[in-house]
Amino acid sequence: MPRYAGIATFALLPQIHEVERADIAVVGIPFDSGTSFRPGARFGPAHIRENSRQLHPYHQIHETFLFEGRQVVDAGDFRVGPYDIEAAVASIEAQARALVEQDTAIVALGGDHTVALPLLRAAAAKHGPVAVLHFDAHLDTWDTLHGASIWHGSPFRRAAEEGLLDLEHCQHVGIRGGIYDPSELDDDREAGFQIIRSEEFQRRSVDDIAAQIRERLADCPVYISVDIDVLDPSHAPGTGTPEVAGISTREFFSVLRELRGLDVVGGDVVETLPAHDHAGITGLAAAHTAWELIALMKGPTG
Repeated sequence: MPRYAGIATFALLPQIHEVERADIAVVGIPFDSGTSFRPGARFGPAHIRENSRQLHPYHQIHETFLFEGRQVVDAGDFRVGPYDIEAAVASIEAQARALVEQDTAIVALGGDHTVALPLLRAAAAKHGPVAVLHFDAHLDTWDTLHGASIWHGSPFRRAAEEGLLDLEHCQHVGIRGGIYDPSELDDDREAGFQIIRSEEFQRRSVDDIAAQIRERLADCPVYISVDIDVLDPSHAPGTGTPEVAGISTREFFSVLRELRGLDVVGGDVVETLPAHDHAGITGLAAAHTAWELIALMKGPTG
């Protein structure tokens, strides 16, 4: 079958019902009711899958076959409604726990960043408090907005309050978005995060940045959360809250590829909006990001 034909599962992987068990499951979460600016990330999973057709099984940098020795599948989309955020979050958590309890690690395709909270609940239920490596233009440790305590700007604040995070080992990368008050930076530190800003990529080497990340995460179980707006809008125009002066795809993937050996137990790639994408630029970046996260995750034998 040519790669441009057939059902667009992620990277043309088998569907979960076609195998006896799964070590890693790629899942779509078509939910964007928590967004504060441009909606449309509910259509992200399908767009990412379509742009994942060109992904291949061998990783040249890591010199490994990503799907050899472990079963990686596409588990389809989680069932989630658009009208009630708390009900949606509970549904996502229940479906994520069902996979994690079967020793299946999750790489989720969003959807807006709200989905990180229920995914972290499921990961922490299995592994205990996790270190979060968060690539984003924004902090996402804000409190309430328009009366909502759970929205795409608050997942890591809520996660910290719920004891889901290892507060000594969380790291932001690519931060540059505006804030309303400097106190938000204090709140972010209380949520357990250190910050590597986007402009640091202009004066520091990739090796230096990766070394700081590795030192911060140590040997903890790591959850990697990627908001595609960590990339500059020239590299990812199809996103909900674009911010200028971001990092490039080359800088981003260069850092990711220096993180092999971390205990990555799950992750997500969120905030892809097909309606604002051009020529699949953002979809391609998001698909390759998920592929890189799979590359960082360990198989059943480690």
